[in-house]
Parts: sequence; structure tokens; C-alpha cells
Amino acid sequence: MPAKMRLAFDISYAHMQGRWRLPGSWANRTYPDWDMFVEIAKIAEHGCIDMIFSGDGTGIPATWRGSPDEAVRWGIVWPRQDLAPWFAAMSKVTDHVGFGLTYSSTFMHPYYVARLLNSLDHVTGGRIAFNVITSTRRADAANYGFDELMEHGARYDRMEEFMDVCLALWDSVEPDTMTWDRASGIVGKPEKVHPIDHVGTYFKVRGPLNTPPSPQGRPLLIQAGSSPRGIRASAHFADHIFAISTTMKRMVQHRHELDTALREEGRDPSKVGMIFELIAVVEETEAEAKAHAALMLNAIPREGIGAFVSHEAGYDFSKLPARFTPGELNRAIAATQASPVGMVHSLALEIGPDTEITREEFFEYGLKHATALDHTVAGTAEQVADILEERFEATGSRGGFMLAHPVITPHDWLNVVKLLVPELQRRGRFRTRYEGRTLRENMAVDP
Repeated sequence: MPAKMRLAFDISYAHMQGRWRLPGSWANRTYPDWDMFVEIAKIAEHGCIDMIFSGDGTGIPATWRGSPDEAVRWGIVWPRQDLAPWFAAMSKVTDHVGFGLTYSSTFMHPYYVARLLNSLDHVTGGRIAFNVITSTRRADAANYGFDELMEHGARYDRMEEFMDVCLALWDSVEPDTMTWDRASGIVGKPEKVHPIDHVGTYFKVRGPLNTPPSPQGRPLLIQAGSSPRGIRASAHFADHIFAISTTMKRMVQHRHELDTALREEGRDPSKVGMIFELIAVVEETEAEAKAHAALMLNAIPREGIGAFVSHEAGYDFSKLPARFTPGELNRAIAATQASPVGMVHSLALEIGPDTEITREEFFEYGLKHATALDHTVAGTAEQVADILEERFEATGSRGGFMLAHPVITPHDWLNVVKLLVPELQRRGRFRTRYEGRTLRENMAVDP
């Protein structure tokens, strides 16, 4: 029996980068229309999708030319909301699909986050995932009192300690603590509740958590580290690694690097999945799919592209010289304490760090990156399923795909459920019904 994939919907950018105005998208609605979120939740549940996921950021992009104007003007990674209350409400119109929330370990406090996610896990009946991130964006940092970004390695040191505290807090109240005995009046067993007495470099937390233990013990943990330091950090605690679908060679290499890091942490690589982000445009014919995907080419102007890529990298690309190499640019970005990952890192891998390019060539690449066309797969259900199967098998058949950034909402999600999911089910690659009670059970890596 073939291993089954896990599938998630990433709604992070469903209304951004011009998608909201494309023909048929958000018809008669504007973000954050509640009815659209209800519709997405019901579509996902109907298709047995594992999780609805959202990345997050808390600042308006202002790196491009030192101003947020173009981001506000063109809807570039803006507007956003904390989706915790939205996911809690969406859980009430569904029974099985999970919800993946993103919070930054660079800015947040672990006690607050551990308590919040425990509470949400109760509200959703054990369907919460926590996407743990470090923050590389200056607009976010400024909202938390930082004048500069924290050094790359220090961000991951803080993340590891942050997660050590969260894990200790989630374990500080044992699963069988609560009694709620009406006859005696006893609520819980004191011997089952333990302080954690954590004193570290970044945090001092006595504990214990003052909440009942959550339905799934702790949230499912997701992390997206792709640099050597990031991979090492993700291997420390994550259940699934969130990664970008680039070349097959790089995807296989990332899986190999992760497996090595997991073994060094004393963890079994067969139990940890990789969820690769992929934009899947599925239509009845290949021509229709390609035309549909190409709508993104005219979704945002040059200023919007600049705002997007500058925000992502933490580097003002309006100051680029006429000619340069990706390696030179990567070093300049790293020198500002931003992470040398993202588009420039991918460009260096694709064309070589010492290959000279022009400013115009860079922005052509930036267009494809900002609109996600650099990792969009467009075709029939059979063609897309072939690609998913090939990549799934090449990367160890552990994990699956984050189907992200629809061109047209909700049309693209409907086509995934109507066309792609049945094709994957026919091949034995995707479930025909939910079998687990919690998200952790449903997202477990296939043996």
C-alpha cells in the first residue's frame, strides 16, 4: 500500500499581491469577509484536507525605499489579522480539519503562547498546529521595540529555548490531572501539577501552566528552517518541516540534511514529515490551467514587487546597482542581520552565486517570486498528481504538501477538492475519510 500524503491549504496570501481583484476572486466580498472563511473551511473539510494554515507578520512592509506606502497602496503582505479567533470560529462549522497558527519566537513570550494555544486546542477539540518562526522583517521588529534585527544565530538560539519552555509548560499539567468530582468537590490532583523552574539565556519561567491539559497533549509543531542553523533548530522539536518546493535536487538535499540533523538530536527521521509549499493550479485542461496561473503576471506593478521582495529579505532592493551577483547580494543581506534565505538564496542556488545579472533581470525573477509563479504547478489533475507523487517519493514519502496562495479564491480550492483530491485517492495517495480524532493523529507520518 503506497504511503499517503498530507495536504494543507495555506490561506496566508489569498487576498494579497493583487489576487483579490482577479476575475472571479473574492466575488462580491473583500477581506476579511467572514463568509469567505466559512466557505474555505467547508471546502477543506469536504475534501478531507488535513489543515488550514496561515503564516503571519505584524508589520506593514516598509523596507522598499524606507516607506510603507507601496505596500499599503498595492496590498503587499497587507492587511493581515491574527487568525486565532477566526480559526476558533471556523472550527465550529467543521469537525475534523485542523488549523495552523503562526507566532514569532523572536518577539513573543513562551508562557503566553503556550497558554493561548492550549486554550485554542480545547476550543477546536484538538485541532491546533503551531508554526514557530523566527522573524527577519524590520517592520515586525519595530513594533516590538527592536531598533535592529536580532542576529541570525541568536534568533534560533532563542527559538530553541522558547520551544523548550513551551514543551515543558504543556507537560507541566499531566493528562489525568483533572477530576471534577462533584461529590467531593475535588477539581484536580495537586501531585500531577509541576512547576518547570526554567532559567535560561532569554527566559525565566516558573510555571506550571494554569490550564487543563489539551486534548492532543500539545499542538502539532511546524517549523520552516532552511539554513543550516534553521534545519538544526527544526530538528530539535518540529513534527513537520515547512519547506519551499524548488528544484527536485534541492528538495531531496533538504530532506537529507534534515534526516542527518534529526539523528544528531536522537530523533527518528521516519516520524518527522516535510510539508512542501506548492501552488497548484488545477483545471480540466492544461491550457486552461496555464492561462489561469498567468493571470498573476499582471496582478501587481513593479513597485509592488519591490515592496514584497524587500520586505521578505529585510533589504532595500531599490538601491541595487546596475549589475551584481547573487553571492554579493546574499552577503550584503546577511550583513544587515537578515537571513540569507528566501528569493536571493534560491536565485544563487539556481544560477550560481557568482553569475552576474542585471537589475532588470533581478526584478523579472522577483516578479515570479512575488507572484509565486516560480513554484506554481499548473495542469490537469493527472498532471499535478504525477508531480506530487514524484516529489513525495523522491523526498522519502513522509509528509506532503501545503497547497498555497490560490490565484482565485475560492475557485482554486474547489478545483483541488473536485479534481485533484479524487485523483490522489484513486492512486491510494490520499485518505477517503478522516480517521483520527485530533490533528496530531491525522497528520502523523504514514508508516
